[in-house]
Amino acid sequence: MNEQRSRLRDLLAGSEMIVAPFVFDCLQAKLAAAAGFDAIYMTGFGTAAARGYPDLGLLTMSEMAANARAISQSVNVPVICDADTGYGNPLNVWRTVREYEDAGASALHIEDQVFPKRCGFLAGKQVIAMEAMVPKVRAACDARRDKNLVIIARTDALAVNGWDDVVRRAHSYRNAGADLIFVDGIKTVDDLKHYAEKLGDLPLIYNGDLLPIDELKKYPFKITIHIGTMLTIYDAIRTAMTDLKRTGKLSIGTSANVFEDFVRTMGVAEYQALEKKYTD
Repeated sequence: MNEQRSRLRDLLAGSEMIVAPFVFDCLQAKLAAAAGFDAIYMTGFGTAAARGYPDLGLLTMSEMAANARAISQSVNVPVICDADTGYGNPLNVWRTVREYEDAGASALHIEDQVFPKRCGFLAGKQVIAMEAMVPKVRAACDARRDKNLVIIARTDALAVNGWDDVVRRAHSYRNAGADLIFVDGIKTVDDLKHYAEKLGDLPLIYNGDLLPIDELKKYPFKITIHIGTMLTIYDAIRTAMTDLKRTGKLSIGTSANVFEDFVRTMGVAEYQALEKKYTD
């Protein structure tokens, strides 16, 4: 039994909204877990960026699943993963779910964009017909061997077709077996309110940071995946590189305690103890 998947199911059965910060590598995942988050979210945007690409459908399923595996193995909290469009037709979706399940993912979402897809907040999105997405959701649900693996159906139809189509798709995907519904592209507080009002009878996931967490908890969202961490990481690294180039120094150096904390976060002492066990 996968303990992280069971834990996510338990959390979803509770009354508290789950907050899962964006991460795209194992160090970020470890820091999120150390901070006390109950779950983390492997972002596709960030996974692509870490490999030098924009989020325009340029990464393959195997690259995404490999990152899901690395992150899932690095922490003991549930990892919710971006699986883009499932990388093809229902048969491709079936294999994608198996690969992500083997990688240790606790949840994954597939979306109804035309492939190659793009980030949900970029212009120019297109969506496939609802009737073409429903079999993909069914395939995703059928493919899982662990009943605790959470299948999330995402729709990007809001920017393309508006709320009426979103509502139809959300209910159809839920009826096809999706555990959670994810409407992406929520850009305003009004969008957020419409999301809650029109689909509050369904188990929902929200992607964004339009309101503080305490205020978001008043809405009927089971999970919030929080993009702010990814943007903060980007800004901090960019600032550090710019400052080093401009001034030749940084406020944090090897003389600070950060290095020692870094070592602890990476579990150096635990690995050294294991090494000693087999060398004494």
